[in-house]
Amino acid sequence: MKDKDEGKMSLGARLAYSFGAFGNDSFYGLLSGYLIMFITSHLFNTGNAAEDAKMISMVTLIIMALRIVELFIDPFIGNAIDRTKTRWGHFRPWVVVGGSISAVILLMLFTNLGGLYQKNAVLYMVVFAVLYITMDIFYSFKDVGFWSMLPSLTTSSREREKTATYARVGSTVGGGLVGILVMPAVIFFSAKATSTGDDRGWFIFAAIICTIAFVSAWCVGLFTREVNSDIRKNKQDTKGIVGIFKALSGNDQLMWVALAYLFYGIAINITNSLEVYYFTYIMGMPKAFSIFSTINIFLGIIATSLFPILSKKLSRKVLFTSCLVVMLCGMGLFAVAGNNLPLVLVAASVFGFPQQMVFLIVLMVITDSVEYGQLKLGHRDESLALSVRPLIDKFGGAVSNGVVGQIAIMAGMTTGATASSITTSGKMNFKIMMFAVPAVMLVIAIIIFASKVILSEKKHAEIVAELEKTWGKKFDKSGENTVNGDVLIPTPISGKLMNLSEVNDQTFSSGSVGQGFAIKPSDGKVLAPFDATVRQVFTTRHAVGLVGDNGVVLLIHIGLGTVKLKGTGFVSYVEQGQRVKKGQELIEFWDPTIKKAGLDDTVIVIVTNSDKFSEFEMTVKDGQSVQAEDNVLELKVKNEEETALGGGQIEPAN
Repeated sequence: MKDKDEGKMSLGARLAYSFGAFGNDSFYGLLSGYLIMFITSHLFNTGNAAEDAKMISMVTLIIMALRIVELFIDPFIGNAIDRTKTRWGHFRPWVVVGGSISAVILLMLFTNLGGLYQKNAVLYMVVFAVLYITMDIFYSFKDVGFWSMLPSLTTSSREREKTATYARVGSTVGGGLVGILVMPAVIFFSAKATSTGDDRGWFIFAAIICTIAFVSAWCVGLFTREVNSDIRKNKQDTKGIVGIFKALSGNDQLMWVALAYLFYGIAINITNSLEVYYFTYIMGMPKAFSIFSTINIFLGIIATSLFPILSKKLSRKVLFTSCLVVMLCGMGLFAVAGNNLPLVLVAASVFGFPQQMVFLIVLMVITDSVEYGQLKLGHRDESLALSVRPLIDKFGGAVSNGVVGQIAIMAGMTTGATASSITTSGKMNFKIMMFAVPAVMLVIAIIIFASKVILSEKKHAEIVAELEKTWGKKFDKSGENTVNGDVLIPTPISGKLMNLSEVNDQTFSSGSVGQGFAIKPSDGKVLAPFDATVRQVFTTRHAVGLVGDNGVVLLIHIGLGTVKLKGTGFVSYVEQGQRVKKGQELIEFWDPTIKKAGLDDTVIVIVTNSDKFSEFEMTVKDGQSVQAEDNVLELKVKNEEETALGGGQIEPAN
């Protein structure tokens, strides 16, 4: 169709967006992981260890405070981007401007600002704070704009998935490559041959990463374009932290999984941030950190590939608990590994391997909590629910930045320190903070998830089934679906026509949800049967709800039990609130996927506001083959005397 052709992206645009993801995550890796390393080990060098430690403590706490403050600014950033209207689009200007300014300022933070801290410590901290929050805000503009622009690049879900895959590869390589190169590069570019590098080495490495971030932002701005569509006119303002807390208070499953993830997130952020310190100051082998970072990239890919297999065999509680127990074992082995490089690499890998799977488990539960909240509260808070995880990730990163600075001071891992200068007491303090404290947090996360989170795949399927029964009823009260006369309903898909009573599901066959018909599909393309507004797109993409301009509220449900597929084999071409024309493709599905899972592929079409009509007459005999857009059902509107009576029954075609 024309709409889909217009949504096709060029390979150049897709590669530009992927390079943008590469630069974005390279920059974030430098900012979140290695700026703190530079500050604690090289920035302050007055010759007075106590004064240097005081400056490190103050600056790292300032960073933590500013990153937490930035969480409250984020919603306003989202709103500002949504309201931006330029000839270059909503997002690209912010990607370019935010990416350029943040790259320049971050590079400045990898200097001593002309030795200002030695002349006036208070002034230095003020200038540092202003530069840092400015950099962080502009980076947030760039980051939010970059990831939010994906839907604007194309209206095709399939094209979006391809582009998202390219971007995920770019971001994974970009973020991972920083960890692989950081210590060898810093040491190589340093003027003096030391185990931790020097100011020059850190500055040159930062300049390389910031240049990549700068150039990649401009590539996104120059080689991608935003597509205007009705979808983008339906966005609501970004919700703030207050809105998120309101959503949490009403949705207990979202609250409990968020709390478990909060303890988990702080724990792994602290341990992950301290790994480079372990290799540098405990082992005295900073370059070996590159070996671990390389292994970690491949382990992440393997873990992601294994997740679909394990999630079919194990419940979410068992899988979540198992992953964290494995991580605890890795921590224990790490704590006693000492300077044994093979043992350290094994321990660090055991700790890191399950992290990607935990991320996916939490993401699945949070996604499923959208329908849970909709059923419980009567309204859908999708954007709020999905904003919880990034918020916790940022909070965990902020806390770890502040904590890592204090740990470095406690352990004596500050300016001029080497592995040989760290005392036994310093090593013990370091290991307690790197392993023992995070381990306690992981145990708390296990207890919360195991005792409070009940959203299994089976439970979610039951919730979706219940929502399907009641979907559309609210439109009867809203007055949105005024019926002006008799209506002919075409089939949205080609196949063999079935009477609704033949459907192998009591809920649908009994007519309790509404009257309608079913189709045994001959292809996988679901089209809009009339001009309408999309009022519900289920996250599993197996069903769509329409409110037609003709007043008909229609539920199109693909297959029986297909909610269990979690969207696998389904592609949605529409979003909630979008206007669609008759014949426009709504969903495409791969029928063999449904059959391979042992599920029924019958497509069910239900008029959920059946009480508005007095008669339902099939215009085609059941068992006959029909083509998409063929009229198969006639609805006759009630007159005033019939309004108080129930809806009629379907009459077969003659």
